[in-house]
Amino acid sequence: MVAFAAYQGSFSGGVGGNMTVVDLALPEMRDLIHPHWNQFPPMNPLWHQILGFAIFCLGLISIIGNYVVIKIFTSTKSLRTPSNLLVVNLAFSDFLMMFTMAPPMVYNCYNETWIFGPLACELYAGAGSLFGCVSIWTMTMIAFDRYNVIVKGLSAKPLTYGGAMTKIAIVWILSLVWTAAPLLGWNRYVPEGNMTACGTDYLSQDWGTRSYILVYSVFCYWTPLFLIIYSYFFILRAVAAHEKNMRDQAKKMNVASLRSTENVNQSAECKLAKIALMTISLWFMAWTPYLIINFTGILSDTKITPLATIWGSIFAKANAVYNPIVYGISHPKYRAALQKKYPSLACASEPEISVETQSVATGVTDGEKA
Repeated sequence: MVAFAAYQGSFSGGVGGNMTVVDLALPEMRDLIHPHWNQFPPMNPLWHQILGFAIFCLGLISIIGNYVVIKIFTSTKSLRTPSNLLVVNLAFSDFLMMFTMAPPMVYNCYNETWIFGPLACELYAGAGSLFGCVSIWTMTMIAFDRYNVIVKGLSAKPLTYGGAMTKIAIVWILSLVWTAAPLLGWNRYVPEGNMTACGTDYLSQDWGTRSYILVYSVFCYWTPLFLIIYSYFFILRAVAAHEKNMRDQAKKMNVASLRSTENVNQSAECKLAKIALMTISLWFMAWTPYLIINFTGILSDTKITPLATIWGSIFAKANAVYNPIVYGISHPKYRAALQKKYPSLACASEPEISVETQSVATGVTDGEKA
């Protein structure tokens, strides 16, 4: 406990005397810390321990889960499709996020302050920005690909390996641009209020700081969220229309169903709606806390406390945990490969929706049968 040990005798339970959360920071970190945090006493050590344990668990699950997704999608021939390159890229960025960020944050939590110095703080924050932005836009590309396959059907231009790699390259390049901006003077990377992690400066009231947060939120939150909702709205509408046509045709033929393999209690429309709702809801839950913290900071910093800043870290990093579940385990061919290679990790099988989605668009790729 490097920084905390120097002050441990001065207070009990994390709060004591006139100490502030800034007093626990290394001297070389002080210039990066916004004066706003000088008004708050040190956080109770219990909160640091809870945060450290939570990040450790999230990191372990995410690293294992995303590694398994990458391994199975790249080693199973039937899963090596252009569409699934996007899923692999999502798992890769989530894996790198937790592999590079979880260990230092856990270590800092149990030291109760950032102990790696200013440069590491900037690199840490930059990694979070880069991998977070890549994940967000990869999820958007996946939604677009499903929209293209299911809604446009035969009129859609099939995704090729070259097209998938081009999209992935664009996502990484644009994300690198946003990551580099604070390093070049448009905003900056600073310690967060809990002093165990670093992120963008959302407390300085100059226009440069505010403009970066506003523009970044448009590019990395509002636009992807709108595009994902737009894509899944029309996907659901297309599947609903197809389901209605199938039911009408069945009535004309005086049969209960046209699908011999259909689970009559759960239509493709319902199953796809669940996936869409889960995708949008989890995405919203993951990144909204950080958006609220950032906008509260640039509009009015009086409501932000060190304790409040830990929720942004937890929810955003949890995104790297459930992405492999939503985009991997919901995939029928992935589940089959998982059952074969890692049976202890496999989930109970569910009725597939591949028949229904392929009926909506017969040009559907193997990567979009979930």
